[in-house]
Amino acid sequence: MPVKKAYWAIHLAAFFFGLAGIFGALIQADAAFITMARAFFATIVLLCLLLMTRGPLFPCYILRQPRTILVLIGAAIFLCLHWFSFFLAVKMGGVAIATLGFASFPAFIAVIESVLTKESMARHDRWAIVLITVGLVLINPSFSFHNTATIGLLWGVCSGLSFALFTFLNRDLSQVAHPLHIALWQNSGVLILSMPWAWQQALEASPSDWLWAALLGIFCTALAHYLIIYSLQHLKARHAGIVIALEPVYAIFFAALLFQQYPDYKTMSGSFLIIGTIVWSQQQQRQRPQKDKPSNTATAYPRDR
Repeated sequence: MPVKKAYWAIHLAAFFFGLAGIFGALIQADAAFITMARAFFATIVLLCLLLMTRGPLFPCYILRQPRTILVLIGAAIFLCLHWFSFFLAVKMGGVAIATLGFASFPAFIAVIESVLTKESMARHDRWAIVLITVGLVLINPSFSFHNTATIGLLWGVCSGLSFALFTFLNRDLSQVAHPLHIALWQNSGVLILSMPWAWQQALEASPSDWLWAALLGIFCTALAHYLIIYSLQHLKARHAGIVIALEPVYAIFFAALLFQQYPDYKTMSGSFLIIGTIVWSQQQQRQRPQKDKPSNTATAYPRDR
């Protein structure tokens, strides 16, 4: 029964992640406000969860490690950039384009990991980069920078790059701190970073914008994060990662249902190629010999999407 509940939890998390772009499209305010409001509501929920578990707000063992604090600040910066670029991609290119552009992040993770570890890239990683690149070319509506959808795709790819960098910093943090603390501090950091750019819009935002932002922060951030943590207590990371890879499927489905954003055959071919490559790459990663595996690999699942 716990395993069955865990599968329901991880599918629900993927469903919520897929809705993030939908809420971003529904909010009329710009990407800076969405980023700030998402962090605001997520911080409130995560703080309540921490108080309910009676955990310390600032564990002493973390405060005594300056390097960990610096890594935490860096992760918050990249998470802020990831959210901002993703919602900017939604505004300019639409939900499907933004989500598929973000889905390029496993390719960036493979490259960054190879550079930082100074190890040669595995063959399946090289193939994944090639196939994801081909998929991005297929979904690109035009090669002209005068096309806003093309600019949106580029912002989506930037979202994938910043998420890859965020994931690497988060991987180090997960070794020394509880996930609930990490999520709370990072969302608080995003709130602080984005507030100077969005506070005026926050005063002028409509009630409907605040409502969609609340749903985005509560369900697509705080609750989705909790569901992933719960599911990984009973599921292998590769199984969770494969389910999370369905996020673009949910996003494209709801974009077509709510906004009549129907992808053409070229976009569908690119999306199948990208999603299929992600699933295949994760399976190959988990089949590598144990001695070749990096501990707590960053490609398992998006920790705080």
